[in-house]
Amino acid sequence: MQQTPLIAQHRAADAKLVDFAGWEMPIQYSGVVDEYHAVRSKAGLFDVSHMGRISVTGPGSVGFLQYVTTNDVSKVSVGRSQYSMICNPDGGIKDDIFIYHVKPYQFLVCVNASNREKVVAWLHEKVTHVQGCTVKDRSHELAQIAVQGPAARDILIDAGVSEVGSLNVRHCMESAVFGGSTLIARTGYTGELGYELYCAVTSSTSIWERLREAGQQHGLKPAGLGARDLLRLDMGYLLYGNDINEAISPLEAGAGWIVSFDKCEFVGRRSLLAQQSQGVARRLVGFELLEKAVPRHGFKIFSADPPFNLIGEVTSGNLSPHLQKGIGLGYVSSTHAEPNTPITIDIRGKLVPAKIVKPPFYKKPKS
Repeated sequence: MQQTPLIAQHRAADAKLVDFAGWEMPIQYSGVVDEYHAVRSKAGLFDVSHMGRISVTGPGSVGFLQYVTTNDVSKVSVGRSQYSMICNPDGGIKDDIFIYHVKPYQFLVCVNASNREKVVAWLHEKVTHVQGCTVKDRSHELAQIAVQGPAARDILIDAGVSEVGSLNVRHCMESAVFGGSTLIARTGYTGELGYELYCAVTSSTSIWERLREAGQQHGLKPAGLGARDLLRLDMGYLLYGNDINEAISPLEAGAGWIVSFDKCEFVGRRSLLAQQSQGVARRLVGFELLEKAVPRHGFKIFSADPPFNLIGEVTSGNLSPHLQKGIGLGYVSSTHAEPNTPITIDIRGKLVPAKIVKPPFYKKPKS
């Protein structure tokens, strides 16, 4: 099992460690719900170094990324980032990714841990036909730390990174505050104000400890994968392997907004155009239960009335600690996908009423 550079810090904090995509990762420290509430009200500190980090550089980098991703990379100026997907020729999702434009002709692509080797191999295969572009897997050179929550900005400022005060959402910048070049991006997976730090492995432990020290007065807590999953589900964010895979297209997953058909030809474009023209037979939807229960991945979704026809399946589900109700994502036939459509979830043999809702489930309180 692989370990991140911060494994000693997790053990010292008495984290419960589990196997996640071949990595020994903290699922929780003080408790999943406690960490969840810390992120929603104050701040959480996440080790996400298991994610893949790939550099794409050179004068041919923009054209290359245009070809292998669905979104329009030409719109991402230096110092900005973009959510996108990598598809196979059939339009299935190989991975959902974040692209950071660090410097002119220098991009950093963040991919899911479970897909790193697959995506690296795919990009290396495709780049052989491109001049002036280099792809390098930097996953073992760089660590990745996330600070998420309402106090995240103040914590980073107290840690010496005063520049984050002017960093807009989905923007990124390089900082030398931590003793080496660190890419700081205002991105995350929680729906809260947050930042992700891409730093050298050799600097990661000192940065982690420095952030923990700066965060003490702000109520910062280390948070594991359990809280991370609850937080992202609140927002309706996709989880690869649950909500999306290579048999599902961005259009089916409700991610058509990151498919730019007007740019140049890209892998999967023709298949996606055909699917757009014909319409999709299934769609990813959000739902909430109307009775107290907990939906889980793989549970069946039925129509609301007898004879309760099978119309889909839950891909992600849990009890939201904030909302105190069961929420989830799942694929249903397109005829049942409109918001407020009543449905039924089979929860271990009990048919529980629910309704289709449009994520995010969690709405930030107005200040």
